[in-house]
Amino acid sequence: MKRLLTTALALALSGCALMEPGPEPVPALDATKLGLTGQNALWPADHWWQRYGDSQLDALVDEALANNPSMSSAQARLAQANAAVSTARSSLLPRVDANYTLNREHLSKQYIYPAPLGGSVVSDNRLALDFSYELDLWGKNRSRLKSAVSQQAASAADAQAARNLLASAVVRAYLNLQNGFAQRSVLKRVLAQRADVLELTRGRYSAGLDTQVEVKQAESSLAAGKVELTQVETTLAQLRNQVAALAGAGPQRGQSLTETTLVAPAGGVPASVPLDLLGRRPDVVAARWRAEAARHAIDTAKAEFYPNINLTAFAGFQAMGTGNLLDAASRMAGIGPAISLPIFHGGALNANLAGRRADADLAISDYNQSVLDAVRQVADALDGLRLLEQERGEQRQARAAIDAAYDLAVKRYKAGMGNYLSVLIAQTGVLTQARLDTDLRIRAYQLDADLAYALGGGYTPAAPAAPDAQPAPAGATTH
Repeated sequence: MKRLLTTALALALSGCALMEPGPEPVPALDATKLGLTGQNALWPADHWWQRYGDSQLDALVDEALANNPSMSSAQARLAQANAAVSTARSSLLPRVDANYTLNREHLSKQYIYPAPLGGSVVSDNRLALDFSYELDLWGKNRSRLKSAVSQQAASAADAQAARNLLASAVVRAYLNLQNGFAQRSVLKRVLAQRADVLELTRGRYSAGLDTQVEVKQAESSLAAGKVELTQVETTLAQLRNQVAALAGAGPQRGQSLTETTLVAPAGGVPASVPLDLLGRRPDVVAARWRAEAARHAIDTAKAEFYPNINLTAFAGFQAMGTGNLLDAASRMAGIGPAISLPIFHGGALNANLAGRRADADLAISDYNQSVLDAVRQVADALDGLRLLEQERGEQRQARAAIDAAYDLAVKRYKAGMGNYLSVLIAQTGVLTQARLDTDLRIRAYQLDADLAYALGGGYTPAAPAAPDAQPAPAGATTH
């Protein structure tokens, strides 16, 4: 048996199919060249939205994470990956099957069977345990397992990425809703001002100081404001529905939402994009694991060029007839190798290898894009937060100036020293600046939420299921 195995192995290795060399793999991005630094950063907590001190928002995010279909989909994909790992691991273990076969057969008189067997009907019985074990000499099954483990880790990171994306979407929609509430309050205050001016204009008309032109202009201004208020109410209704849908609930859930006052976000803002971002962003981590899985798939494809050796064995009973099946004389056993040698497959093996190499290049390209997107999103949030305070200071000056101009215009108009046109122009400016002021207040929260999401949303990478499948640098894919 040893001589046979040695000879068979030597012949197998000398007759393997020819493996074609592949192109240079796509390299991974160099993080240091992107300006990432090793500075320490204040990373967001897992439930980062709770820092706004709004129990209504906290409940919405909890409901979304529990009920939104996107989370169920992410968990289902993770379950698929777990099953794939179990399937790949089973290839490294022996297989044992219990088999029983019964064949009723009429034996020919004109064949090898002598009388009285020839021409009779007999039962051919076999009861045995069948064993098989693939010798993974070239690491094909081990590479397949490592690829599955990497995909499993990618799916786990994807599930966290889906969680962060959903939480961020709920927070953003909720902030837009609160902005809508604030815009409605602004319009109501402006409408009250315009109603006062209308009464003043009518009084001046009665006193012969104004004409119907000024009265109609004041009425038109008030009516236009009411139109804008109706538009804001429509937007509010749609935002309520959006928030409710994200929470996995019906429209009635949105109707219960009320205007609240959020706690000002606190926390340090990184001076630059931290290098640890690449390990704190679940989408980047998932992309890196997929690149690692693709690298192991290349190893699996390469192993297909080498012989496949299976050890098979059996032990049990076999007999003609049922009554003597379990007799000692019916015992049987056997063991031997089964060797499959790839020699000519019409280019299928090289085509499969080329496909796996292309998959690896695609996975690394996706990883590079994920890194670029992550760096850009953090940079956008940081730049927005840095410039926000300057913008808010300039906005405060503009708001104070237009409010003073409006008060002065109304006083002059009431005293008969000014005209209605000055009041109308000031009214328009008041509304514009008041709405901008509201937008900037909400924008501070939106930028803070964007930064929390861009920094990974509290994600902490988990250890992979298999200790022998650690990730290599994404650019280390061997073609």
